[in-house]
Amino acid sequence: MREWIERRFPSDGILGEEYGIVREDAKRSWIIDPIDGTKSFVRGIPFWGSLVAVVEGEDVLAGAVSFPALGEKLVAAPGEGCWWNDSRATVSTVNDLAAATVLTSEAAFKDNDARFRGWLALANGAAVSRTWGDCVGYLLVATGRAEVMVDAVVSAWDVAPLLPAIVEAGGVFTDWTGKATVFGKSAIATNTALAETARRILNGGST
Repeated sequence: MREWIERRFPSDGILGEEYGIVREDAKRSWIIDPIDGTKSFVRGIPFWGSLVAVVEGEDVLAGAVSFPALGEKLVAAPGEGCWWNDSRATVSTVNDLAAATVLTSEAAFKDNDARFRGWLALANGAAVSRTWGDCVGYLLVATGRAEVMVDAVVSAWDVAPLLPAIVEAGGVFTDWTGKATVFGKSAIATNTALAETARRILNGGST
């Protein structure tokens, strides 16, 4: 991936989990994660994907995620929609937490007790709570198969293409403080109908 970018866009920056940062001060950068969901990948579990996004500053210009083991792809850009394989992706319209599916990557949030309590409150109020996590969780929200996906700790390369995917599918993507960014080191993705409820509960509010 890095060699492909270097050949075609030699002045662009590159940020990834492997091999660090190239041209950190570049106006435009590529954020890549060849395998997100490594623990699943090495065990032969199909819940992993390959991520790439193009950004200027903190603005994601476009992003794509391939899920080879699932035979699915997400491609999105602001104003261009979110495409799930060859169809337009749309978040669900579920507006009752008691009917919702909520997801996270880990069963426990290490060193994040307050966020863990928020997750437990959300999970206890939902119809279904699962650890179908990493990038697959965001895929499920963007395509209407789940309503909420949360990560207490992420890096930009874990979620960069997923912000435009969720937003263009009609949902809401923020960090834990409510800021729409992939650089906030946490992530909450929801459909629009449950966006306010989910963030309130995750931050210690009542159900």
